[in-house]
Amino acid sequence: VTATDADEGQNGNVKYSLKKKKTSSQIFHLNSETGAIALLRSLDFEEDDTYELEVQAHDGGTLYDTAKVV
Repeated sequence: VTATDADEGQNGNVKYSLKKKKTSSQIFHLNSETGAIALLRSLDFEEDDTYELEVQAHDGGTLYDTAKVV
């Protein structure tokens, strides 16, 4: 995922995080600096046929936004 902030300096730095769900944190890893999502284990479509993550992008201040990744 990618987010941008037009602010200069510290307030323009974007960090990423997953809204914690028990299953998502056991299956997926989100790089807080780059927004890259990686698998921690193989997906089992017999276990679940879709996976949904809520990713938050935080700026250097107090603002954030959330996106759903399916």
